[in-house]
Amino acid sequence: MIRTLVFDFGNVIGRFDHSRTVARLASRSPLAPTELALMLFGSPLNDDYETGRISTRQYLDAIRSNARLDCTDEEFHHAFVDIFQHHPPIEAVIPHLAQRYRLVLASNTNPAHFETIASMFRETLSHMHALALSHQVGHRKPHAGFYAAVQELAHANPQECLFIDDLPTNVAAAEAHGWHGIVFVDPQDLFDRFDSYGIDLPLSARNVSA
Repeated sequence: MIRTLVFDFGNVIGRFDHSRTVARLASRSPLAPTELALMLFGSPLNDDYETGRISTRQYLDAIRSNARLDCTDEEFHHAFVDIFQHHPPIEAVIPHLAQRYRLVLASNTNPAHFETIASMFRETLSHMHALALSHQVGHRKPHAGFYAAVQELAHANPQECLFIDDLPTNVAAAEAHGWHGIVFVDPQDLFDRFDSYGIDLPLSARNVSA
């Protein structure tokens, strides 16, 4: 029996698009957009930021230097955090699920992004019973240390946990930890998969076109 649902945030509960940041900063750096995107979101610097090894100030200073950015702190911050959009079909079911299951948010994120998430998604996050954020945990998915930290918050045995993430590598790591896993594709597929696990979700809450 499933007792705890562990949700990824990005492109599950809320949508995000890194290309919005790159588009806003591309004219302020001599780097090609693909190089800039890799530096911002796919480099060891990003890994250090999302695991809490460096601060927002250190990340910004390093990016500004390495990408030779010509912008103010305020301009960078706006471009960096203005990437999120609501995902109504999933947000709508969270309050219903919270009445029946323990909900844990498990996200690879950083302080600047999560500050925006916490503001934009305040109502949805208020239904989460625990938050596991990579910059606080000290590990990013799919590192085993991340799942071990989430397990401490799950208040359930591994076989009683169901993990939902849009990346197959993260789901595979969760299954290796002993959890059940669902690779998120779209709301309807998720609701169908919930049914296969016996997740109690009223039909009235399932509005995939919201």
